[in-house]
Amino acid sequence: MAHSNLFTAWLAGFTVCLSLIVSIGAQNLYVLRQAVQERHVRACVAWCVFSDALLIGVGVAGMARLLDQRPDWAYTLGLGGVVFMLVYGLMALRRAVWAGGSTQADMAGESRRSLWRVVGTLVLITLFNPHVYLDTVLLVGSIGARQEGELKWFFVAGAASASMVWFTSLMALGRRLKHWFAQPRAWRLLDGLTAAMMLGLALWVWQGLDSGLA
Repeated sequence: MAHSNLFTAWLAGFTVCLSLIVSIGAQNLYVLRQAVQERHVRACVAWCVFSDALLIGVGVAGMARLLDQRPDWAYTLGLGGVVFMLVYGLMALRRAVWAGGSTQADMAGESRRSLWRVVGTLVLITLFNPHVYLDTVLLVGSIGARQEGELKWFFVAGAASASMVWFTSLMALGRRLKHWFAQPRAWRLLDGLTAAMMLGLALWVWQGLDSGLA
């Protein structure tokens, strides 16, 4: 198989994935927060890259078509996502409105949180966000599935490379913003943005589920 075809498939995966993940989303905000606080950020980046590659690979392998044929699975997934995003959004709203903002001492205490707790929360944010399945599995996966033969897996490799580039950049950005986040107001702003994102997503998904039942 020509090397140019392999590179074209890789580049397609890289471009499509990067165009979707470069946005202000719940997962990105969480990784940025961990980067600023220096809490197991390499493990968070590793999970994000692994989950993107896995979900896109699953979509390429046929899950995109299966999910499209099973609306009951999509409904159950969406309902679980609504509950999780609502709870997480309300927690962020509470920090933004009632908490006094994070201080350097708070950050030192937060940095001692266990690896499993930090990454476990990120796993939930990833897997209970319906956008992950709509974008990563269905959209990117269906595009990758159109590649021929082993080109599919070069597409997946390109998508994983884009994920690595983006989340590594996000990690570096978080570290550069550490001094700015020494101000409690900055944390309240980030928590407010997180709350708006999560509650807005919860409402949007719920409205979609409700219209689907009508």
